[in-house]
Amino acid sequence: MAKEKTYVEDIDRSMYDFRNEEKDEFRIEEGLTPDIILEISKEKNDPEWMRDFRLKSLDIYNKKQVPDWGPSIEGLDMDNIVTYVRPNSKRMAKDWNDVPDEIKDTFERLGIPQAERKSLAGVGAQYDSELVYHNVKDEVAAQGVIYTDIESALRGEYADMIRSHFMKLVPPTDHKFAALHGAVWSGGSFVYVPKGVHVDIPLQSYFRLNAKGAGQFEHTLIIVDDDAYLHFIEGCSAPKYNVANLHAGCVELYVGRNSTLRYSTIENWSKNMYNLNTKRARVEEGGKVEWISGSFGSHVSYLYPMSILAGRGARAEFTGVTFAGKGQNLDTGCKMVHSAPDTSSYVSTRSISKDGGISTFRSSVVVNSQAKNSKSSVSCQSLMLDAESRSDTIPAMDIRTQQADIGHEAKIGRISDDAVFYLMSRGLSEEDARALIVSGFADNVGKELPLEYAVEMNNLIRLEMKGSIG
Repeated sequence: MAKEKTYVEDIDRSMYDFRNEEKDEFRIEEGLTPDIILEISKEKNDPEWMRDFRLKSLDIYNKKQVPDWGPSIEGLDMDNIVTYVRPNSKRMAKDWNDVPDEIKDTFERLGIPQAERKSLAGVGAQYDSELVYHNVKDEVAAQGVIYTDIESALRGEYADMIRSHFMKLVPPTDHKFAALHGAVWSGGSFVYVPKGVHVDIPLQSYFRLNAKGAGQFEHTLIIVDDDAYLHFIEGCSAPKYNVANLHAGCVELYVGRNSTLRYSTIENWSKNMYNLNTKRARVEEGGKVEWISGSFGSHVSYLYPMSILAGRGARAEFTGVTFAGKGQNLDTGCKMVHSAPDTSSYVSTRSISKDGGISTFRSSVVVNSQAKNSKSSVSCQSLMLDAESRSDTIPAMDIRTQQADIGHEAKIGRISDDAVFYLMSRGLSEEDARALIVSGFADNVGKELPLEYAVEMNNLIRLEMKGSIG
């Protein structure tokens, strides 16, 4: 236990590490059994098909093996994880003033209401296992855009749309933690953008896990119909504890013909978190998905967003930065699957490691035999801030046609002492000089985010840099 305490307390993360006294209205017992799954289903008032889906997913989970090719997750014991926690909130609020004070204070401190007022078309806020707030601006709703919690959609007028898309891109058979998600999922958002509609300002969901020793398993389902546009922002954080927490969410994105979906994530889970998230997009003819990813938290991460380029001329871009500090082993990357002619993918990532942190980038590019004239470019750069850190690049390419243009490049290096000396000669401290260099290294992600979130990313880098000298 002492070892865990070291890695969750090594950095000042006061902006995110505050916690509320746990005043849960309901907390299910620890572990995974059919009875627990049935109790979650009852709490959620699931339709019969979803209850059966959960039980079938649990059966698949029990038969699947734990991954043995990435970072160790032996410190994660599902017998000690609480899979459902209902906060002390009677119902999901549409008015911020109706959110309970202690929960409202959490999101106020994280800046969510301010962001909504300034720059967002709609916000969903999840606390532990439940959405506590969801709202969309009237002018966006007037365009026919649906933005609601997925559980209301499942039980309401969008039930058929949910059933025909839910865990079709990420089936429970995909891997052990996809099956776990199918069994215990709770909360999350549903978005539908009608044909021809451009949502000019972003939507955002923010996920906060306050409960100690618990898991969060939200499901995000977004459908962007033909000739439409959406920017969706996902944020997440949790306070530090000296026991394991788990995040095993799922994101499914459907991008219609000639549509664009930009999906941005700033992830700052605490360093006792096992982040085993699954994200996948299907892109139709002429469509485009853009992934913008900043990964700064968690003890161990397995995170590889996949883009399935299903229609002629479909495109995908992935821009990401990962920061691995003391006690962190972050295994991240992306997958590009070219299944149609004239498709293209572009990957640009930056990984930073310090204080013995381990950062591994995995890329997978698959070009099927029918995907003639496809193009893919993968560029990954790694920066190690000391001799104890580690950075690895593991590319995989499966090309089934000779009519394709595929490229990959990787660079690994350290901060130049000359650059630090120059900045210090201009009046910066050594800490500020190094932080400035790292921020510049990660700039490719920052410039893709709205201003408020680019600032947050740079603040996270600066937090991580504190105490890294010497």
